[in-house]
Amino acid sequence: MKILILGGYGMTGRLLARYLLEQTECEVVIAGRHLDKALSYAQELNSKFEGNRASAGRIDASSKNDLVEGLRGVDMLVAAAPTTNYAEVVIRAAIESKVDYLDIQLDSKKFDLLMRLDNEIKEAGLCFITEAGFHPGLPSAMVRYAAANLDRLDSAVVGCYLNMGRSLPYSEAVDELMEVFQHYQAQVFKNGQWTKRSSYDTRKIDFGGEIGRRTCFSMFFEEIRNLPATYPTLKDIGVYISSSHWFVDWIITPVVMAGLKVAPRRGLRPMGKLMWWGMQTFPTPPYLVMLQAEAAGTKGEKPATFKAKISHADGYELTAIPVVACLKQYLDGSIRRPGVWMMGQLAEPTRLFDDVKTMGVIVSSTMN
Repeated sequence: MKILILGGYGMTGRLLARYLLEQTECEVVIAGRHLDKALSYAQELNSKFEGNRASAGRIDASSKNDLVEGLRGVDMLVAAAPTTNYAEVVIRAAIESKVDYLDIQLDSKKFDLLMRLDNEIKEAGLCFITEAGFHPGLPSAMVRYAAANLDRLDSAVVGCYLNMGRSLPYSEAVDELMEVFQHYQAQVFKNGQWTKRSSYDTRKIDFGGEIGRRTCFSMFFEEIRNLPATYPTLKDIGVYISSSHWFVDWIITPVVMAGLKVAPRRGLRPMGKLMWWGMQTFPTPPYLVMLQAEAAGTKGEKPATFKAKISHADGYELTAIPVVACLKQYLDGSIRRPGVWMMGQLAEPTRLFDDVKTMGVIVSSTMN
């Protein structure tokens, strides 16, 4: 199969291409606005992997003609570039070209569009995978992983520690993060009911090791919305993001949120740069990205807790690797089905975590 990666020479796109060539037999097309960058990276990949399976193409995500032309002979489009402003163009070009689709973007407007197009995508026999990566992507997969190890699931808390270090350049992906802040939702499922969208919940989560106990703030992801319906005994579930530094949490973040309300469009870049400066300047080691799920329920008719951790020193690696693990299941046909699916809801979780472990991610679990 041939997979076109839009943004294939970007921070995450490069890793997706490399791991796909390493882990599968598919061909990849490195695509973006700059053909010279795409060609250079395709040549680099072909020098490392046999078969000349990497090629290049120039595609402007805002141009439907570019996309349709570039998708000729392609089986799947992977949107790895921060192109949420052109999400509808990209999605409709994939439908028109009759190619499957996956994105790693967190964007409410894109998600709503895909939900509206679900029937059209099903009728076309296409498989669209959205909300892929580590968050979104892994929180619901971790809950499903926990449920597979318990006889009954009563509660599940997913904590995220995100400290990517001080050497990462600013990219357009930060602009995308600012758009998420503009539509921030904080609800959790507590005592059998969803809290209000704007109602923050905080809790202390012990990540262990050097990270230790951290104050975490609730953040809603669409992928957890239907988990209470999937597991009727589930009464509490939420995703919580760890604090990074008091100055970032209580000074910079409120300023950024206020700035985005005052200037929703013009404020994206300056507020993004302010937030990125804070995230790169103040946090101290350990520089690590970790997701931890702690679930409670029963095993063998006795109370039990199941805890799983997944971590990597590089956040971009931890975004790309789970996507490739999901695509391995897609490529062998085991999860390819018509319609729109969230990665965390579609991928078989035990195999997913087994595969990410083989690609260098640290995975551990305990049952008590």
